[in-house]
Amino acid sequence: MVRRKREKKRRPPFGMPQGIVLLATPEGWRHSVLTVEGGMLCGRLADVPVNAGPAEARAAAAAMVVGLTHDIHDERVDVTWDPPREPGPWTAQVTVAATSPSTYG
Repeated sequence: MVRRKREKKRRPPFGMPQGIVLLATPEGWRHSVLTVEGGMLCGRLADVPVNAGPAEARAAAAAMVVGLTHDIHDERVDVTWDPPREPGPWTAQVTVAATSPSTYG
């Protein structure tokens, strides 16, 4: 009898995102990406200048989440920013993008 080595199913290094929190600090824009599984990915938006405005930081954070989700989960997502609260962080909801109907009949 030959035994097969059981392969563990590897979890993706980045869970499916469900929200973003974006905060301006003196050192630059910081982000936290909240995942459906309860995880969190935190860091600084490295390519965004310290003095960048909120619109530039929101665009960079959304692009980062969209790119990671596509690359890791092969899913398209939409990022919808909540209205700003002054003062405080920006928050966004991340949802799986609705797929367009197939054009193939």
